[in-house]
Amino acid sequence: MSVIQALLEAVALLFTWPTMGYVVFGVLLGIVVGALPGVGAALGMAIVLPLTLPLDPINAIIILIGMYSGSMYGGSISAILVNVPGTGGAAATTIDGYPMAKKGEAVQALTISATASAIAGLFTVTTLILFSPVLIEIVLAFGSPQYFLMAILGLSMITLVVRGSMIKGLTAGAFGLMLTTVGIAPNSPELRYTFGNLGLFDGIDFIAALIGVFAIAEMIKLSSKEGGIADDRFDMSGSALSGVKQTLNKPVLLLKSGYIGMLIGAIPGAGATVANFFAYGEAVRSSKDAESFGTGDPRGVLAAEASNNGMIGGSLVPTLSFGIPGSAATAVLLGGLLLHGIRPGPDLFDAELATTYTFLLALLIGNVVIFTAGISMVSRLGIVTRINTDYIIPIVFVLAIIGGFTLSNNWIDIWTLMVLGIVGFFMVKYDYSIIAFLLGVILGPIAEENLMRSLQISDGSYLIFITQPLSLALVIITLLVVFGPFIGPKVKQLID
Repeated sequence: MSVIQALLEAVALLFTWPTMGYVVFGVLLGIVVGALPGVGAALGMAIVLPLTLPLDPINAIIILIGMYSGSMYGGSISAILVNVPGTGGAAATTIDGYPMAKKGEAVQALTISATASAIAGLFTVTTLILFSPVLIEIVLAFGSPQYFLMAILGLSMITLVVRGSMIKGLTAGAFGLMLTTVGIAPNSPELRYTFGNLGLFDGIDFIAALIGVFAIAEMIKLSSKEGGIADDRFDMSGSALSGVKQTLNKPVLLLKSGYIGMLIGAIPGAGATVANFFAYGEAVRSSKDAESFGTGDPRGVLAAEASNNGMIGGSLVPTLSFGIPGSAATAVLLGGLLLHGIRPGPDLFDAELATTYTFLLALLIGNVVIFTAGISMVSRLGIVTRINTDYIIPIVFVLAIIGGFTLSNNWIDIWTLMVLGIVGFFMVKYDYSIIAFLLGVILGPIAEENLMRSLQISDGSYLIFITQPLSLALVIITLLVVFGPFIGPKVKQLID
């Protein structure tokens, strides 16, 4: 089937009723589940999946894809308003989004989130439609050594995102890495630090850790504050138009962050959280006034939100091409494809290309819905920062505990979020980087698993990490990230 013919067939299918209605419904439902801490895309999609059985296969998958897209934006709502990322892909959004809300700029932050999400999603999905055959070849080039090096590159971002003491930042990152050693070791039956507790066999759940250090820690902090989150002296009316302008005035950062998300999303196992921090770290690195990040800089919200919606289209490439889910949400989506008789593989980019284009075009329309819904709701959502903390704290505590338990119906997750909530509170109080800690928790398992697998492939030889051009390029980039801040000024002095 030709590309033009497949596109025309996809357009004809998408712009019919009730298919278009399912696009809108899926996105709006995704925004709701994304905004609920601990629920997120994967759990929301898993709940809805059985309900799609009576539907036509295309419409059923469109609902799931719409939820996936909507939840990425929805996660930023709670991240910005109450410092509780609704999804892992909104974790970096809290760094500048929440300080903006505290300064009375919640409306601008939410508008930037909606605008950046929609525009980055539009550009990245359009790119996927045009260049999907090339992207498949790029994905095929990644093996275990490259996954390991990508994780190490992500860990090197600690040197960019840490503010204040580098020792404290590295300590926080090491603490996050240490927690990932709990449970069954990768590629072996060895048990580590489980103390005979069956609930620890699967290790420390990242989402539980994230809810703890953000939600619980922030609620402990808010417990000493009277009134709402935002300071009374700041104007909460805000301007949605100002947020749109701030986003459009940074086209390079917007597109760069979106495409970073798309490329990382196309790598199985990376996911929205990794893309989120990569894009944020790159925004900090390329900024001339990096010290403003973390204090309520709109560029931080823009970069984080552009990357997580840009990631969605990229994550569909390995899922549709090889049946390899890159995240929990795409794993549920893969289950939906198989449940409805759609087999991932080369045929979806050949004989059934129209089906693939229908899904990608649904993402395009979904981004328009995100922008429209975000702009229309933004003035109403900003009022959340005025709600008395006496009401917010118990609500967030309950949602966090429910969300933590529903991750795997494991009481260890409840203990995890409560203990790490207390730890997170003291980390913030004594200026230890929460972001460095989360990078360690997120990337530790990816690095360890792929390191062990790579060494098994090479019979213990570390040369496997430099013998291939892609691996060598990743090593060089990592070294530049780590030593660039120290070498760069000296090289500049020599040139001058």
